[in-house]
Amino acid sequence: MKLGSLKSKTSRDGELIVVSRDNRTGVLAGHIAPSLREAVENWSATSRKLQELSRQLNNGEAKGAFAIEEEQMHSALPRAFQWADGSAFLHHVKLVRQSRNAPLPENMLTVPLMYQGASDIFLAPTEPIPQVDFGHGTDFEGEVAVIVDDVPMGVTPERALAHIILLVLVNDVSLRGLTAEELAQGFGFLQSKPASALSPFALTPDELGSAWVEGRVHLPLLVDYNGEFFGNADAGQMHFHFGQLIAHLARTRDLAAGTVIGSGTVSNEERSRGSSCLVEKRMLEKIHEGAFKTPFMKVGDTVRIEMKDQNGHNLFGTIYQKVTKRDV
Repeated sequence: MKLGSLKSKTSRDGELIVVSRDNRTGVLAGHIAPSLREAVENWSATSRKLQELSRQLNNGEAKGAFAIEEEQMHSALPRAFQWADGSAFLHHVKLVRQSRNAPLPENMLTVPLMYQGASDIFLAPTEPIPQVDFGHGTDFEGEVAVIVDDVPMGVTPERALAHIILLVLVNDVSLRGLTAEELAQGFGFLQSKPASALSPFALTPDELGSAWVEGRVHLPLLVDYNGEFFGNADAGQMHFHFGQLIAHLARTRDLAAGTVIGSGTVSNEERSRGSSCLVEKRMLEKIHEGAFKTPFMKVGDTVRIEMKDQNGHNLFGTIYQKVTKRDV
């Protein structure tokens, strides 16, 4: 099943729609739940009804079906009560730490890194990335994330997998120029992590077929920067799977339905696969060529993030964002 949220002038949560497998058509699902946030919060009551509507839509039987224009789509979940981002790709951890001359965590192989970000606003997937100061080092980060139902405190990684109800893609916007000074204060990210964007469509795990294995998505994340290839790293190469990330977050708390948990930047050691963020490319330039060459994002720069299945079908729709200057 594939779900999305139409932009709305009356609701910050958008309007819930069911989306066809080919992303071409949708049907309003407000009679089941007004928004995806509310559908997720009542998943035991809404999921079967949404599945039946999905079946009707994909069989050409749904009344009121309409053509989808991705510019009308908000992030699949326009806002959430919690957004926590892990760092499950160790190659990324190593390069980012090296970029700011920070030591690697002693327990890097056994304990996931994770920060809690702002989720009161997710940018729409085609909404510009607004920036006020380009000395802040604007960067994109291509990721995969899961949305969970209610998760009990102390859940095991294996049982945590059963709480995953939807998956999305993420552009986790980062301001690299602010990161080091914030972390030096000893209290984590805040200003260096502005609003992220989610993909227009959220998928139930079964939509991934054989690509969904033991809490990992075994497909490449496709990233283009300014219209050119930037990376196609295999998202299946997570050191920690999503069950482990969920369990880490739920170690001392219950997680409310609708919590979004990110994989961290998708990253592979194989250089031919490129990168999913600028800071990695810059660090590799420093290591292999002696200097940083690629600048951070400036006005007019664009990033495109997608994931396609083995047959070339665009699974989550497209995140396509352009950087703009915000006057304050």
